[in-house]
Amino acid sequence: MISAEQLVGEELAEWYSLTPQERWRESARLWEVFLSVGGSLDPEPDTQSPFFDPSAPSSRPVDGGPGLRVVRRGRV
Repeated sequence: MISAEQLVGEELAEWYSLTPQERWRESARLWEVFLSVGGSLDPEPDTQSPFFDPSAPSSRPVDGGPGLRVVRRGRV
């Protein structure tokens, strides 16, 4: 008989062995970690969509960074 670990790998087999309530709690914990390290719930723009408008304002910088910063070129 094939074990779950052999079929889907050790990590997924561990996830599948959890009850729905345990999965829900673990998912909530993972979302907290994701947001604490700078993750965002803002959707990524879909450039393949016929409704994509590159000139539309965005709440996120294009490069995914925290925002613009000024770089001085002259002497201080």
